[in-house]
Amino acid sequence: MSFDELPKFHCPARLAVLLSGSGTTLENLLTHIDQGDLEVDIPVVIASRECLGAHKARDAGIETHVHTGLLDPDWLDGICDAHEIDLVVLAGYLKLVPITDRVRDRVINIHPALLPDFGGKGMHGYRVHQAVIDAAKRGEVDESGCTVHFADDEYDTGSVIVQLRCPVNRTDSAHELGDRVFALECQAYPQALKLLIARNANAHRDG
Repeated sequence: MSFDELPKFHCPARLAVLLSGSGTTLENLLTHIDQGDLEVDIPVVIASRECLGAHKARDAGIETHVHTGLLDPDWLDGICDAHEIDLVVLAGYLKLVPITDRVRDRVINIHPALLPDFGGKGMHGYRVHQAVIDAAKRGEVDESGCTVHFADDEYDTGSVIVQLRCPVNRTDSAHELGDRVFALECQAYPQALKLLIARNANAHRDG
Protein backbone atom coordinates (compact mmCIF):
# COMPACT_ATOMS: atom_id res chain seq x y z
CA MET A 1 0.00 0.00 0.00
CA SER A 2 1.18 3.53 -0.78
CA PHE A 3 0.18 6.80 0.88
CA ASP A 4 -2.37 7.45 -1.86
CA GLU A 5 -4.05 4.12 -1.11
CA LEU A 6 -4.64 4.91 2.56
CA PRO A 7 -8.27 5.12 3.75
CA LYS A 8 -9.89 8.53 3.92
CA PHE A 9 -8.67 10.59 6.88
CA HIS A 10 -10.99 11.89 9.55
CA CYS A 11 -12.01 15.53 9.44
CA PRO A 12 -10.19 16.95 11.27
CA ALA A 13 -7.31 14.53 10.75
CA ARG A 14 -6.21 12.71 13.89
CA LEU A 15 -2.54 12.78 14.89
CA ALA A 16 -0.45 10.83 17.37
CA VAL A 17 2.57 12.94 18.32
CA LEU A 18 5.77 11.24 19.50
CA LEU A 19 8.41 13.27 21.34
CA SER A 20 11.47 12.97 23.54
CA GLY A 21 12.31 16.45 24.80
CA SER A 22 11.01 19.96 25.32
CA GLY A 23 7.85 19.67 23.23
CA THR A 24 8.45 22.83 21.18
CA THR A 25 7.22 21.16 17.99
CA LEU A 26 4.06 19.99 19.79
CA GLU A 27 3.54 23.56 21.04
CA ASN A 28 3.93 24.86 17.50
CA LEU A 29 1.27 22.46 16.19
CA LEU A 30 -1.10 23.36 19.03
CA THR A 31 -0.60 27.06 18.26
CA HIS A 32 -1.52 26.51 14.62
CA ILE A 33 -4.58 24.51 15.70
CA ASP A 34 -5.67 27.27 18.10
CA GLN A 35 -5.21 29.88 15.38
CA GLY A 36 -7.51 27.91 13.11
CA ASP A 37 -5.04 27.43 10.28
CA LEU A 38 -4.35 23.70 10.84
CA GLU A 39 -7.37 21.41 10.90
CA VAL A 40 -6.17 18.47 13.00
CA ASP A 41 -6.79 16.88 16.39
CA ILE A 42 -4.06 15.49 18.65
CA PRO A 43 -5.77 12.93 20.90
CA VAL A 44 -2.60 11.21 22.12
CA VAL A 45 1.08 11.93 22.77
CA ILE A 46 3.75 9.27 23.30
CA ALA A 47 7.00 10.29 25.02
CA SER A 48 10.15 8.17 25.10
CA ARG A 49 10.88 9.45 28.62
CA GLU A 50 9.41 11.71 31.26
CA CYS A 51 10.21 15.13 29.83
CA LEU A 52 8.97 18.71 29.46
CA GLY A 53 7.10 17.75 26.30
CA ALA A 54 5.09 15.16 28.21
CA HIS A 55 4.17 17.77 30.83
CA LYS A 56 3.09 20.20 28.12
CA ALA A 57 0.91 17.53 26.53
CA ARG A 58 -0.80 16.77 29.84
CA ASP A 59 -1.28 20.49 30.50
CA ALA A 60 -3.02 20.71 27.11
CA GLY A 61 -5.40 17.93 28.17
CA ILE A 62 -3.90 15.35 25.80
CA GLU A 63 -3.75 11.68 26.80
CA THR A 64 -0.02 11.10 27.35
CA HIS A 65 1.96 7.87 27.58
CA VAL A 66 5.60 7.57 28.63
CA HIS A 67 7.04 4.50 26.92
CA THR A 68 10.76 4.03 27.55
CA GLY A 69 12.83 1.72 25.41
CA LEU A 70 11.86 0.74 21.89
CA LEU A 71 8.17 0.91 21.11
CA ASP A 72 6.41 -2.42 21.02
CA PRO A 73 4.81 -2.69 17.55
CA ASP A 74 1.59 -4.27 18.83
CA TRP A 75 1.27 -1.60 21.53
CA LEU A 76 1.73 1.20 18.99
CA ASP A 77 -0.82 -0.40 16.67
CA GLY A 78 -3.26 -0.63 19.58
CA ILE A 79 -2.84 3.04 20.48
CA CYS A 80 -3.36 4.04 16.85
CA ASP A 81 -6.46 1.86 16.58
CA ALA A 82 -7.91 3.09 19.87
CA HIS A 83 -7.56 6.74 18.81
CA GLU A 84 -8.32 6.17 15.11
CA ILE A 85 -5.01 7.78 14.17
CA ASP A 86 -4.51 9.03 10.61
CA LEU A 87 -0.88 10.21 10.89
CA VAL A 88 1.93 9.56 13.35
CA VAL A 89 3.97 12.75 13.78
CA LEU A 90 7.52 12.51 15.12
CA ALA A 91 8.32 15.72 16.99
CA GLY A 92 11.88 15.35 18.22
CA TYR A 93 11.38 11.64 18.89
CA LEU A 94 14.86 10.10 19.19
CA LYS A 95 14.09 6.40 18.83
CA LEU A 96 13.39 4.36 15.71
CA VAL A 97 9.67 3.75 15.30
CA PRO A 98 8.54 0.24 14.27
CA ILE A 99 6.89 0.59 10.86
CA THR A 100 4.07 -1.94 11.00
CA ASP A 101 1.38 -2.45 8.38
CA ARG A 102 -0.91 -0.27 10.54
CA VAL A 103 1.35 2.78 10.42
CA ARG A 104 3.19 2.28 7.10
CA ASP A 105 3.05 5.45 4.98
CA ARG A 106 1.51 7.29 7.95
CA VAL A 107 4.65 8.19 9.96
CA ILE A 108 6.30 11.56 9.24
CA ASN A 109 9.36 13.17 10.76
CA ILE A 110 11.06 16.56 10.71
CA HIS A 111 14.85 16.84 10.54
CA PRO A 112 16.84 20.05 11.14
CA ALA A 113 18.92 19.87 7.95
CA LEU A 114 18.52 19.34 4.23
CA LEU A 115 18.33 15.56 3.85
CA PRO A 116 19.90 13.38 2.58
CA ASP A 117 22.84 15.34 4.03
CA PHE A 118 23.51 15.50 7.78
CA GLY A 119 21.10 12.72 8.69
CA GLY A 120 21.29 9.28 10.27
CA LYS A 121 21.44 7.77 13.73
CA GLY A 122 22.71 10.18 16.37
CA MET A 123 22.28 13.22 14.14
CA HIS A 124 19.84 15.41 16.03
CA GLY A 125 19.69 18.83 17.64
CA TYR A 126 22.83 20.92 17.83
CA ARG A 127 25.00 18.08 16.58
CA VAL A 128 23.38 18.59 13.19
CA HIS A 129 23.84 22.36 13.22
CA GLN A 130 27.49 22.10 14.24
CA ALA A 131 28.12 19.57 11.46
CA VAL A 132 26.55 21.97 8.95
CA ILE A 133 28.66 24.88 10.24
CA ASP A 134 31.84 22.78 10.02
CA ALA A 135 30.95 21.79 6.45
CA ALA A 136 30.30 25.44 5.58
CA LYS A 137 33.76 26.40 6.89
CA ARG A 138 35.23 23.79 4.55
CA GLY A 139 33.32 25.37 1.68
CA GLU A 140 31.09 22.32 1.18
CA VAL A 141 27.71 24.00 1.85
CA ASP A 142 26.33 27.51 2.11
CA GLU A 143 22.80 26.78 3.28
CA SER A 144 20.85 24.67 5.72
CA GLY A 145 17.18 24.25 6.53
CA CYS A 146 14.74 21.55 7.53
CA THR A 147 13.15 18.51 5.93
CA VAL A 148 9.77 16.92 6.57
CA HIS A 149 9.81 13.36 5.27
CA PHE A 150 8.07 10.02 5.52
CA ALA A 151 9.72 7.78 8.12
CA ASP A 152 10.70 4.25 7.20
CA ASP A 153 12.76 1.48 8.81
CA GLU A 154 15.96 3.56 8.96
CA TYR A 155 16.87 7.00 10.31
CA ASP A 156 16.17 9.94 7.96
CA THR A 157 15.89 7.98 4.71
CA GLY A 158 12.21 8.28 3.75
CA SER A 159 10.96 10.35 0.82
CA VAL A 160 10.83 14.12 1.23
CA ILE A 161 7.52 15.97 1.66
CA VAL A 162 8.69 19.57 2.31
CA GLN A 163 12.09 21.28 2.52
CA LEU A 164 12.66 24.89 3.57
CA ARG A 165 16.06 26.58 3.31
CA CYS A 166 18.12 29.31 4.95
CA PRO A 167 21.69 30.58 4.50
CA VAL A 168 24.56 29.57 6.76
CA ASN A 169 26.44 32.68 7.88
CA ARG A 170 30.19 32.79 8.45
CA THR A 171 29.71 33.89 12.06
CA ASP A 172 26.98 31.38 12.97
CA SER A 173 27.14 29.38 16.17
CA ALA A 174 25.21 26.12 16.36
CA HIS A 175 22.59 27.88 18.50
CA GLU A 176 22.20 30.78 16.08
CA LEU A 177 21.79 28.47 13.09
CA GLY A 178 19.51 26.24 15.17
CA ASP A 179 17.20 29.16 15.99
CA ARG A 180 16.94 30.07 12.31
CA VAL A 181 16.25 26.47 11.29
CA PHE A 182 13.63 26.04 14.02
CA ALA A 183 11.77 29.09 12.71
CA LEU A 184 11.58 27.23 9.38
CA GLU A 185 10.44 24.04 11.14
CA CYS A 186 7.51 25.97 12.62
CA GLN A 187 6.38 26.70 9.05
CA ALA A 188 7.34 23.38 7.45
CA TYR A 189 5.48 20.90 9.67
CA PRO A 190 2.05 22.56 9.36
CA GLN A 191 2.69 23.01 5.63
CA ALA A 192 3.52 19.32 5.20
CA LEU A 193 0.49 18.22 7.21
CA LYS A 194 -1.81 20.39 5.09
CA LEU A 195 -0.29 18.93 1.91
CA LEU A 196 -0.81 15.35 3.09
CA ILE A 197 -4.36 16.00 4.26
CA ALA A 198 -5.20 17.62 0.91
CA ARG A 199 -3.51 14.77 -0.96
CA ASN A 200 -5.56 12.21 0.96
CA ALA A 201 -8.78 14.16 0.30
CA ASN A 202 -7.96 14.34 -3.41
CA ALA A 203 -7.37 10.59 -3.53
CA HIS A 204 -10.90 10.08 -2.20
CA ARG A 205 -12.63 12.90 -4.07
CA ASP A 206 -14.46 10.48 -6.36
CA GLY A 207 -15.11 7.98 -3.58
